[in-house]
Amino acid sequence: MKSQDETLEEWCRALLQAYRIEDVQVDVNAVLSLAGVAAHSVVRPAAPLTTFIAGLAAGLAASSGGKVDAASMDEALSVARTLAEDYDAEAAGTPGE
Repeated sequence: MKSQDETLEEWCRALLQAYRIEDVQVDVNAVLSLAGVAAHSVVRPAAPLTTFIAGLAAGLAASSGGKVDAASMDEALSVARTLAEDYDAEAAGTPGE
C-alpha cells in the first residue's frame, strides 16, 4: 500500500501531466503547509481557495517569461501565508476593529 506522501506525489505528477506542464516542480509540502495555515487562520474552506489563488498568481507572475519558476511559486506562497497569518492576528483583536 502506498503512503500518503507517495500518493500525493503521484497525484501531483498526474495533474501536471494532464495540464502538460510536467517540467514544473511543485513543493507539495509547501502547498500543504499553506493550506494548513489558511484553514486554521481564516476558515477551513479557505485552504483550497488560498492554494488555488496562490498557484494562479504564480502562473501569472511567470507568464511574462512563459515559464513557471520556483521563485514565482515561492513568492506566491509567501504572500498568501503572510496574508493568512495576518488575518488570524486581526481576527484575534477586539471585535469591531
